[in-house]
Amino acid sequence: MKEYRAVAYMRLSVAGSKETESDSIENQESIINYFVSNHPDIKLVSRRVDDGYSGIIFDRPGFAAMMEDVKDSKIDCIIVKDLSRFGRDFIETGRYLCRILPT
Repeated sequence: MKEYRAVAYMRLSVAGSKETESDSIENQESIINYFVSNHPDIKLVSRRVDDGYSGIIFDRPGFAAMMEDVKDSKIDCIIVKDLSRFGRDFIETGRYLCRILPT
């Protein structure tokens, strides 16, 4: 069985926004850890966080570091609570999924 080297990526927009408690960094991490605990073929090797960054932009420090890890083949799996944590610009998110991160 292939073992995937994964990053847990969490993002939360600026405090005081319309984000809910269920989107908190701690909650996102808890959901990701639960998912990984049920998938023995996934090993979390890093954790990247962008706290206080909008998902509309992709120039985020945690995101940039994560993409460097992808480029350097340090990870081959990105785990997020839901796709909106990866990015809110659906066209740019789709470009990442289809062209930069193909399966």
